[in-house]
Amino acid sequence: MSERKYRVAVVGCGLIGGKRSDVIVNDPRCELAVVVDPNEGAAKRLGERVGVPWSTSWSTVLAETPCDIVVVATPNAFLADIAVSALKGGKHVLVEKPMGRNIHEAIRMAGAATSTNQVLKVGFNHRYHPALMRAHEMYADGEIGQIINIRARYGHGGELTDQGVHVIDLISWFAGEPTEVFGYLQTAAWPIAPLEDSAFALMKFSSGALASFHTAWTQWKNMFSFEVFGTDGSVTVDGLGRSYGQETLIVAKRKKEGGAPYMSRTVYDEEDISWKLEWDDLIRGIETGRYMGTPNDGITVMRVLDAIYRASEQRTPIGLD
Repeated sequence: MSERKYRVAVVGCGLIGGKRSDVIVNDPRCELAVVVDPNEGAAKRLGERVGVPWSTSWSTVLAETPCDIVVVATPNAFLADIAVSALKGGKHVLVEKPMGRNIHEAIRMAGAATSTNQVLKVGFNHRYHPALMRAHEMYADGEIGQIINIRARYGHGGELTDQGVHVIDLISWFAGEPTEVFGYLQTAAWPIAPLEDSAFALMKFSSGALASFHTAWTQWKNMFSFEVFGTDGSVTVDGLGRSYGQETLIVAKRKKEGGAPYMSRTVYDEEDISWKLEWDDLIRGIETGRYMGTPNDGITVMRVLDAIYRASEQRTPIGLD
């Protein structure tokens, strides 16, 4: 890398845009050039808090403000247009999940990244929680054997396109893209139809492994549980910190002769560093071409999302082969 800092624009000044901005202003490799939001109050508040200029027009900023990286942290409806414009303008992009509103927008963004040879990273932030990173490392090192099944639960915060996106990505990170998907959606407690307040899904993989998950706004107390069961043991991550409880990794090592497994438990109770680790991965991607949250990762999630919705509507499993 040259001594020149990466200049960054953050589009979207809500909760996630604020988290991204805090990481950027504390990274000596980067300079936060501007923050943008059509809501003047939101843009001004964040700009003044982090000490940078602010704007209400992303198109003006992309056209007139020199920058190397654009963070797109807007509502889903605006992700694709802003990301594609930034990519075509020769900028690397970190776009928040999900990768647009549908598979077509995801493919459009991926195509723009390929044609411009820019890095497009999808914000699958949960991969960077230390307990989940360690769980994946143990799986990759063969410590739990081959995956038999995965079970995940996530609530209170969101429907399928919110928290469900993180769960689908984590499952795919461990097990790959499924070959078949089934699901049921439910709107029972909140007046948000046609969106769901609860989603149940089953996923089948070419290896024979199975995965199930439930994401819900009806999990009245926040919770996160991600369990991976292998032929030689299991890794479980409970909690994500704060209202979700202490982030904890529980490892079970199977006894071949049977009986209760050998157990270990590690609590990760330090400050949340996932946002910094994810930003580091983006910079690594720009400099080396190797990073997580690639366009292919994002498209996989969108394909599974689409299949779950179709499976629920048609009441039949949907193949992804």
